[in-house]
Amino acid sequence: MESTFKIGHYTDKENITGCTVILCPPDTTASCYISGSAPGSREIALLDPARKINAIHALLLTGGSAFGLNAAAGVVQYLEEKGIGYETHFGVVPIVPAAVIYDLNIGNAAIRPTAENAYQACQEATNDLSQQGSIGAGTGATVGKWSGVPNAMKGGLGVASINLQDIFVHAISIVNSVGDVVDETGTIIAGALDNNGRLIAEGDLTRRWNQPEVGFSENTVLSAILTNAKLSKLEANTLSRRAQNGLARAIIPASTSYDGDVIFTLASGQIRKEPDIVYELATEAVRRSIISGVKNTESLGNFPTAKSLRKK
Repeated sequence: MESTFKIGHYTDKENITGCTVILCPPDTTASCYISGSAPGSREIALLDPARKINAIHALLLTGGSAFGLNAAAGVVQYLEEKGIGYETHFGVVPIVPAAVIYDLNIGNAAIRPTAENAYQACQEATNDLSQQGSIGAGTGATVGKWSGVPNAMKGGLGVASINLQDIFVHAISIVNSVGDVVDETGTIIAGALDNNGRLIAEGDLTRRWNQPEVGFSENTVLSAILTNAKLSKLEANTLSRRAQNGLARAIIPASTSYDGDVIFTLASGQIRKEPDIVYELATEAVRRSIISGVKNTESLGNFPTAKSLRKK
């Protein structure tokens, strides 16, 4: 089922960073749930169900840590030029929440996504959600950092889509976690490696219980759930909270004190469906997208990939 959302990426593989823009159809209801202790964000407070604004016009997911939040200005400029935004007496004001991952530890820490980069991503946005891996905001993502960055593996941007009758749910995840990524059986797909290139927790799960060797706020999983379901702002918030279960099923440990995890829900509102059904679809889509994000990535910055593990 074709998405009514558009997605665009800016990818800088030389400096190993990038950003991803999601352009929303009109009247898209949005909310989010923050499960990480160290998020980097912009305009997230208005996504609380108690706040006045219901609709947003775009969402930016970006690398560059807090510096990358400046890229949102490019999305705002693009939307203003198109006449898209919240109507005021003196013109439209585009509502563009944003969240960042910390990727300064993999490429050139002095180069971060800019407003010009995000503007370019908007120009190139399409309803093709098939691109994933080391692209956009997932370019500099790494996983399994509970044993220190030198022992980590490459993360990335993952996409998963589930259709049920006339409802679609897409999940886009930027996988940049402290924890290991596991499949539905608990088998580690990508995570912390020892000096011999073996998964540390594969033989002894208790190794994860040692004092973590990670830096504050240097990790984050960002997920955006896109659906054509009709949801209230409170239901969108509940969906984001429920979808945290999908993150926890795919990452061990999940949403630690060293993560800045945020899950967004964007609901375009065409089809009314029992909310609990949509919540469960989203939970599974998030789980699948996280796994897809590490399975489809390529090696950058000398970090090994899930594909390279499978070849051994």
